[in-house]
Amino acid sequence: MDYETARRLLIDQSSENLGSDGFVVRLRQGQPPIPGQVTSILLSLKVLFEALKGETTLDRDLSYALYLIASEGRRLFEAGLKQNSDCPPLLDEDLDRIAAAVRSIFSGVWQ
Repeated sequence: MDYETARRLLIDQSSENLGSDGFVVRLRQGQPPIPGQVTSILLSLKVLFEALKGETTLDRDLSYALYLIASEGRRLFEAGLKQNSDCPPLLDEDLDRIAAAVRSIFSGVWQ
């Protein structure tokens, strides 16, 4: 996977368009991620980390996508738990891994 593919995937997965099967939309609807969706997100985050190591700025679209996937993903997961949504058992840990990868991109040090 290259930088542009990873960037596009993360922007698509963070899309708030209700017609999509994006990660954020599925969590907002109380649905679990599609199988392989979290793996693709994590791989994309690692590709971005490697590509952006020496950069001092990030573009706004990418920054917003990272924010939505990490912060809104966690918030929507917690809201789903309160409503007894069907959540995969490892989604909590996956969200922690996503947040750590996003932190890594912002800090420049893999965590």
